[in-house]
Amino acid sequence: MITSLSSDSYSSLPPTSEWKLSQVFGDKLPGEDVQNIDIISAIEFDKSGNYLAVGDRGGRVVIFEDNGDKNDLLGCTSRKELERLDSVVSKHPKFQYKTEFQSHEPEFDYLKSIEIEEKINKVRWCATPNGSLFVLSSNDKTIKLWKVKEHKGKKVKEIDTSQPISSENSLLAEKSYENGQKPSSDHSLEWTEYMENGIQSSNGGHNKVSCFTDSTVARCQKVYAHAHEFNVNSISLNSDWETFLSGDDLRINLWNLEVNNQCFNIVDMKPTNMEDLIEVITSAEFHPFHCNLLAYSSSRGFLRLVDMRQSALCDHSARILKDEGSHGPKSFFTEIIASITDMKFANDGRHILSRDYMNLKLWDMHMDASPIATFKIHENLRPKLCELYNNDAIFDKFDCCLAGDRLNFATGTYSNLLRVFSYGTGGDEGVTIEASKNPNRKPHFQTTTRPRRSSLSSLSRGFYRHGHDKPGTVSNEFSYDFNSKLLHLAWHPTTNLIACAAGNSLLLHYA
Repeated sequence: MITSLSSDSYSSLPPTSEWKLSQVFGDKLPGEDVQNIDIISAIEFDKSGNYLAVGDRGGRVVIFEDNGDKNDLLGCTSRKELERLDSVVSKHPKFQYKTEFQSHEPEFDYLKSIEIEEKINKVRWCATPNGSLFVLSSNDKTIKLWKVKEHKGKKVKEIDTSQPISSENSLLAEKSYENGQKPSSDHSLEWTEYMENGIQSSNGGHNKVSCFTDSTVARCQKVYAHAHEFNVNSISLNSDWETFLSGDDLRINLWNLEVNNQCFNIVDMKPTNMEDLIEVITSAEFHPFHCNLLAYSSSRGFLRLVDMRQSALCDHSARILKDEGSHGPKSFFTEIIASITDMKFANDGRHILSRDYMNLKLWDMHMDASPIATFKIHENLRPKLCELYNNDAIFDKFDCCLAGDRLNFATGTYSNLLRVFSYGTGGDEGVTIEASKNPNRKPHFQTTTRPRRSSLSSLSRGFYRHGHDKPGTVSNEFSYDFNSKLLHLAWHPTTNLIACAAGNSLLLHYA
């Protein structure tokens, strides 16, 4: 049974002034050029909100951990101060760098003569048994399961014991030097035992002592490869925590986390003749708590809901949610801007959020004729669709995200602007925040250079170029900076904290 929202779920968002920048990671220096490999391409909080995974175009995955403001709490003595800080911590978590690893490397497919980029398309958290963290990451063709675990390493240090101090004090001094703390005589017994067990050899007044250090190590557990002919655009963990789906432009596959040499094809949209192809899959996601339900979106602006219990191949038994009249008068650009770039289930299991180029839409699974709310993001760009088409900006793929406990949601736009909305408050303007370390600076206006495209991820370019001349000339007069675009973002599962990517910078805003 699908549950409905309580009245508390319709609470409004804080005003613009209450959204504040919490942290910035990877902020570039003035005048410094951003390297392409450093640009963030995927963001995901884990279910608890204690960890944040970030993938970039260089194939790296960086893990951040909620530090609980431990450093602030250490200096507090009064109970009132501790209670105040505890309240702040619970409302506005602070993150610190934990570890990073190289997830994917560039490859070359000699059979098809194409380069496979190392860029991380998606990162997804798995269950965390025994205190270890498990992360799925994917580039265009290959998915990998990584285990991130605390590791105690042994390091051998050489201590000079020829000085006129006891070996016990020497060891204490070494311990204190590592931790940045003053030696304490209270640890003498502990370190005497450590000295007796740890000394490896003695030579000329120098003792070799084994010191144990903590570190975080990432190891690849599984590689799920050779299952996608086209570029992977989606990964979604099932609520059973045992299976996951991976979707590309034309197919969706179902995997078991423990089995990497076989998968089941559950959606296949590839026609017998590729000239008959009229749409591609743009994203896919499992229902948050019904393990048999999933939804996927298409380049025609459709959302399809499928039940895996009804058919082994789900594409012919789907229930379609579509909005026929939201894109204005029919034109050359109508189907391009209708393409859904991202979709997410709300935690209530009843609502779905989708993002296309022009709008953010909220759907009720019980109402398939139209969305229950539409929030206009790029309506002011409608007169500029010709220019957007010619500089490829119209094919930009913006993510969307939802709050964990209510129907508040967010998406990005150009000039690194973050748009935040709340359903049921009577207004559709929402809140606009500049995702920048220095907000409210004067933007510069440029057009983008055309990026290199591969596979079917921008198949619509082939569809709509055919039989048409260029519909307009490029103008440099825009109201946005098209080189600065906020494509990727994620909402913390338990609080009003949004992580978003602006180039190579990760910015966290809270309210």
